[in-house]
Amino acid sequence: MAPMKPLLLAFLAVVALASPNAFAQSKIDLQAADTIRSVLERQVGKPVELRLKSGEKIAGKLEKVTDSMALLTQLTDADFYDAAVDLGSVAAIVVRARSN
Repeated sequence: MAPMKPLLLAFLAVVALASPNAFAQSKIDLQAADTIRSVLERQVGKPVELRLKSGEKIAGKLEKVTDSMALLTQLTDADFYDAAVDLGSVAAIVVRARSN
């Protein structure tokens, strides 16, 4: 089985080089009538960073969006914590749109 490991590593390297955008998230497709809520609803299930009006940043996987709150799980640098964020305090939504 030892010869399979180098073959597997070579295959994974080829796949990674052949599709550099495979790990990128989707771009934000901004529409004229969009709100913070509608943009967030399209990002559910994806990693996002929210920039708050206070200047703070909070990042994690966007799990759910309600009328007034967003639920982030798997917080960056705090994997075991979740956060409920008031949509009224969100100033900007940051998503990874492309990789190097």
